Amino acid sequence: MASQALPPLLVSVDQNSAQLGEMLALELPAAARGGFQSLLWKQDGSMFGRAPLVPKFVLAEAGKAGLQVATEVDVTSFPIEHPLIERYPALFAIRRTGSGDAPIDPRKHRPAAGTARARLRQPESEVLLEPIAAAIFDLVDAGVRGFRLRNVERIDPGLLKRLIAMVKERDGSLLLFADGFEMPRAEAVARAELGLDFLVSSFGWWDLRAAWLVEETEALRCCTFLAAEPRPAQVRSDNPAVIGRALIAGAATTGGIIAPLGAVHLCPEASARATATARRAARHLGEMRRLTGSSSPVTALLRSDGGDVRTASSLMLVLINTAPEPQPAPDPDLLLPSVGANFTFAEDVFKPLRGCEVRIAEATSGAPILLETPSTAMGAVEQPRLVIEQISPSVDGGDFPVKRVVGETVEVSAKVFGDGHEQLAAEILWRPRDQADWMSVRMSQFPNDLWQGAFPLHRLGRHEFRIKAWLDRFGGFRRDFRKKLDAGVAQKVDFAEGRVLVEQAIARSSGELCKALHRWMERLKKDEDDEALLSDDLAVLMDEADDHPHLLLSPAQSVDSERLQARFSSWYELFPRSETDDPGRHGRFDDVIKRLPAIREMGFDTLYFPPIHPIGRINRKGPNNSLVAGEGDPGSPYAIGGREGGHTALHPELGSFEDFARLIAAAHDHGLEIALDFAIQCSPDHPWIKEHPYWFDWRPDGTIKYAENPPKKYQDIVNVDFYQREAIPSLWVALRDAVQFWIDRGVKTFRVDNPHTKPLPFWEWMIGDIRGRHPDAIFLAEAFTRPAMMYRLAKIGFSQSYTYFTWRNHKAELTEYLTELTTTEPKEFYRPHFFVNTPDINPHYLQTSGRAGFRIRAVLAGTLSGLFGLYSGFELCEAEPVPGKEEYLDSEKYEIRPRDWNAPGNIVGDVTMLNRLRRSHPALQTHLNTRFLTAHNDAILYYAKPSPDGSDIILVMVNLDPHHDQSADFEVPLWDFGIDDHGSIGVEDLPSGARFRWFGKWQHVRLGPGLPFRIWRIAPGADA
Repeated sequence: MASQALPPLLVSVDQNSAQLGEMLALELPAAARGGFQSLLWKQDGSMFGRAPLVPKFVLAEAGKAGLQVATEVDVTSFPIEHPLIERYPALFAIRRTGSGDAPIDPRKHRPAAGTARARLRQPESEVLLEPIAAAIFDLVDAGVRGFRLRNVERIDPGLLKRLIAMVKERDGSLLLFADGFEMPRAEAVARAELGLDFLVSSFGWWDLRAAWLVEETEALRCCTFLAAEPRPAQVRSDNPAVIGRALIAGAATTGGIIAPLGAVHLCPEASARATATARRAARHLGEMRRLTGSSSPVTALLRSDGGDVRTASSLMLVLINTAPEPQPAPDPDLLLPSVGANFTFAEDVFKPLRGCEVRIAEATSGAPILLETPSTAMGAVEQPRLVIEQISPSVDGGDFPVKRVVGETVEVSAKVFGDGHEQLAAEILWRPRDQADWMSVRMSQFPNDLWQGAFPLHRLGRHEFRIKAWLDRFGGFRRDFRKKLDAGVAQKVDFAEGRVLVEQAIARSSGELCKALHRWMERLKKDEDDEALLSDDLAVLMDEADDHPHLLLSPAQSVDSERLQARFSSWYELFPRSETDDPGRHGRFDDVIKRLPAIREMGFDTLYFPPIHPIGRINRKGPNNSLVAGEGDPGSPYAIGGREGGHTALHPELGSFEDFARLIAAAHDHGLEIALDFAIQCSPDHPWIKEHPYWFDWRPDGTIKYAENPPKKYQDIVNVDFYQREAIPSLWVALRDAVQFWIDRGVKTFRVDNPHTKPLPFWEWMIGDIRGRHPDAIFLAEAFTRPAMMYRLAKIGFSQSYTYFTWRNHKAELTEYLTELTTTEPKEFYRPHFFVNTPDINPHYLQTSGRAGFRIRAVLAGTLSGLFGLYSGFELCEAEPVPGKEEYLDSEKYEIRPRDWNAPGNIVGDVTMLNRLRRSHPALQTHLNTRFLTAHNDAILYYAKPSPDGSDIILVMVNLDPHHDQSADFEVPLWDFGIDDHGSIGVEDLPSGARFRWFGKWQHVRLGPGLPFRIWRIAPGADA
């Protein structure tokens, strides 16, 4: 057996095995065919005994099978009668017989018994080296080609090294190995370095998951080869898969295997895989890594062909299913990044593993991606030296406008930096988009390269800003010069440097600036006038003369400056046709005019109508969305168009355009503006179908498919097709013109129906066109859809959007949603409009909550967002549903519904109070200042709304449970006013006007269905 024949592939047999001769004759040939090279003979004898250590028939049967023979030897074990014991008694520990249970008599000599143990750690044991070597050579002469040296930890390392050298000198092909698991790791490393061919690892005690086996391998692999020997417990199973796993895993983790002959006989295929795996592992004896944790059912190990995975040319991946059941392979997206090298394994490697499966895969290093040098050195020189990044506010890097309100100040920040310690300067450039010249304001520097500044929005419409940065050489000189003066180390050359900078500024200046700098230069001729060099007046002149070296401009970011109602408004929705006291009489605009004082009295400033256009007759819907309409049924106003006209016509029963103009004027007189519904849909008898048939998508049977939003069906509505060839661009222009038509008649606010079902490019163009000429126009998106689409609609021009608020009823989901809207990217462009209900949505919460639920939802909507809306009937607590649906029974969408606005149980007082507080307190006019506070009850939502100047804070507490009392300890934010935890603060109960004080930051509250909310204002001082 040549040591060059590694990896070691041994099959082992014990001398006590039954029917040994027959077994060897039968099973050794099969082991040889399975790839094993040697037979390891296990016995308890001594190589110094009279009987041969390896019987001749064992040598013979192994030779017939083509296997060489190795045996276990303990060089410290001698028979008690060996002559060396008598010659060197001090070198042996001799075991003597006892006398049973009787006491030992020291006067009597006890005879020796059993074996003697050579003391090979003593220096004098050198005399035993030759006899030990001779005994080994006798075994070699008998045909033994390998030796497992047992108990090597009992041998002096120097003696062991000389013994190994003597054996190798006799025959270098002899194999010498020992057990690494019997020694502490440091001793195992020391013994391995003495010349042994390999060590047997601790694999037999491994649970297939723990990290220590990898640690052992990493400690030993640099100094020796390793082989695994499964313990009997690992291969003593009635499940062949378990036995096969032990053999293959042992070979994979070391590169060698010592397999019990019985296991090889039971699992010949797995044994052959084990020897093949050992040969593959022997090519990957470098770094071993564990890629999975100890709790993973599948252990993943990585082996490399070099000492470092990063420089390896080949890797071997080992996946061990430690469970008897099938298991998914580790996720390659999680596994492969930890490889940290340029290797790719085949995809089928990561298919599920069978129970107890061990999967091996190899990969070679891939070629890295090499790129041509992107530019020349001169090209690099021309690149910006400075960096401007993390600009705020920003929307998609400036592609879409930031939303603000006219009169606001835009707070701008950015990270501005460059190499070294140069002094930088930065400023904000801004302008209205209709102005050619930029205005500028300097930014202030803060730690960690942060620069901040601000600019005002004095006009309505689109603005833009950018950041300009440059090296401020004179500013840097002043900074460093002052430091040197303060330290007393300023030199003449420092004064000279300042003068040079001033001379350079004179050279590039003219006029009065040049003259003023000349006067300063006269003063700087002497080297002691440090006050002149540090003069603020000189700094102003030098700044004016600065040539802005290494100047860098950031991309422009648009800012949309809208009127206040884009951010703060209270909307009331009603159907004009229901403004009647008789369901048989259609309400008119003049009836709406009569209702304006009551609407304004509740505090609303925007009155919104569903579509007021002619309603189609084909497929007109009846009450409760029935498919057949009666003679007097008015139909759904969203089925727009009839013989009277389409999107630019009025329903004749509502009144004339003169009546509409009178309504617009009366609304303005009451502090209200009218908002209209812009719904891009048509009834089957809309004039456009005859006038522009190719704006629609016709089916083969000559019909137009009606609108659907599964499971809802709208048989009375058909949709236009924006991308029909004949519709481009005439349909787009016609829709734009319809909006312009109503703007020309005094309407500046539009609620857009389902904009997410129409092309985004249309909205971006149409809103941009309208608002380019009418910056005061406002568009509200009624888009209950995916967040990405809702946010995109806001980016491309919608001022406001309906939200998920309608379905957020619990503390955690409300907190999460508002936190997203106020702290993440949407805060710069998305304005949430909190409608408590709509004609289409009768929320389940309101269907079951009773009057308390309506009060709760009103307070939440009215205080969380600056945009608050309700659909008429909410103030009367209407909630009767179509059974099992979020729809109103006897919906006003399909019939005329007169109401008693003074019906008992209404919450008009609450709505009025909320709108009063919203008008009186700027803190309630935005959602962006919402900050959630601690209240120890998941049924109580508690949040703060600081005023813009921070002088006071509005606290809102709402019991989200409309049926039960709830109480909580809550924390008062005294820290916002610099008050310690035990201090006091003034409190005003805003609904009632009562004033009192709280002492200490922890207070207690109890809220019941009778009054499920509190709204307080807190401020320092005697009274809030």
